[in-house]
Amino acid sequence: MRLSRFYLPTLKETPGDAQIASHRFMLRAGMIRQQAAGIYAWLPLGLRVLRKIEAIVREEQDRAGAVEMLMPTIQPANLWQESGRYDAYGPEMLRIEDRSGREMLYGPTNEEMITEIVRAGTRSYKQLPLMLYHVQWKFRDELRPRFGVMRGREFLMKDTYSFDLTPEDARRSYLKMFVAYLRTFERMGVRAVPVRADPGPIGGDLSHEFVLLTENGESEVFLHKGLADLPAPGVDTDFGGDLEPLFAERTSLYARTDEMHDEGLWAEVGEADRTTLKGIEVGHIFYFGNKYSEPMGAKVQGPDGQEHEIEMGSYGIGVSRLVGAIIEAHNDEAGPIWPVPVAPFHCGVVNLKAGDAEADAACEALVAELEGQGVEVLYDDTGDRAGEKFARMDLIGLPYAVTVGPRGLKEGKVEVKTRATGEKQEVALADAASMIAERVRDALAVR
Repeated sequence: MRLSRFYLPTLKETPGDAQIASHRFMLRAGMIRQQAAGIYAWLPLGLRVLRKIEAIVREEQDRAGAVEMLMPTIQPANLWQESGRYDAYGPEMLRIEDRSGREMLYGPTNEEMITEIVRAGTRSYKQLPLMLYHVQWKFRDELRPRFGVMRGREFLMKDTYSFDLTPEDARRSYLKMFVAYLRTFERMGVRAVPVRADPGPIGGDLSHEFVLLTENGESEVFLHKGLADLPAPGVDTDFGGDLEPLFAERTSLYARTDEMHDEGLWAEVGEADRTTLKGIEVGHIFYFGNKYSEPMGAKVQGPDGQEHEIEMGSYGIGVSRLVGAIIEAHNDEAGPIWPVPVAPFHCGVVNLKAGDAEADAACEALVAELEGQGVEVLYDDTGDRAGEKFARMDLIGLPYAVTVGPRGLKEGKVEVKTRATGEKQEVALADAASMIAERVRDALAVR
């Protein structure tokens, strides 16, 4: 992609209301633009990151056995009246009427709608277990939307819902999602630890948050050090097997946010094993039994010939929130430092003398070679000054940047910068594409 044809409205100055790194850099790097309080347009660079995150989420949901669908953003109020949550949810729900006076709402979550869909098409226990998911925009009318996409009013969520005959079956579904979440965040280049959580308005008595550990998180996390060092489950994980040992390994060590912290249990952790960090919630999973199936009449006929209320769980990942959270975990004073799997482009190519025949030809050949080896490239072919080009590459945070200029070309060399370390290497032009492609392939390999 040529930068001269790409829409990248970067800002030199930070808007005054941007208080945290992710909000500052997303605005300055031209990833988003605010349209109203807590509501953002996703510009091309930001959308590319959002789509990368979506793709990883989908792949791991599919791997765990969930099936994708899509539910509408606008929901009829009568479904929420059936469950009893319509009046209880609070002012965060945007309530509206259509032109015929029917009560509607902009969905903040989808438990009621998915329950109605499944009860209409599921009659027998033989149709269970079932896991359905969608990736959809939601709206919660936050009183004080802030921190950019980290606490906006409109946001993109992945929601999975599980349906089982018995509590034992429902627990197996819960464990599948637990493992899928560990793999999902690991593939994005971040470490999110599972912590005991308050189910809140969703309900239930088994719930975990997945918290991304950062220096500038919104919650304080009390953590056994050993938990942060456990590797993610591998690609060969058998989702049809016994996941209890893996679950026990991840939940037996103390891990709680400040709202669920227990000083008595914390005191039992050896002092050398304690650490207190900051964290950002990026996922939340719940098992809530028949909280929705009972009032809404979602039943199936069991093997005993009797009707049984379906056991349910729900599992959310904040897709748009993750864009900000990853920046909070990976940035420096110049901008984001994108992990390769979620970077908008893998590599930038900077032409220091656009319009020079030799430099143009070398850059175009390098771009073609990189793209031929599967590397996504943003080619800075503009006539801007070198300092502007370098600052822009740092601001958008691409994992690698190759600088091509007349002086280096005389010696057949280019400069390769690794954004994560700041390391700069002089590399033979003939070797640059293969070197970067190998690094990118290694970073993208699903393990």
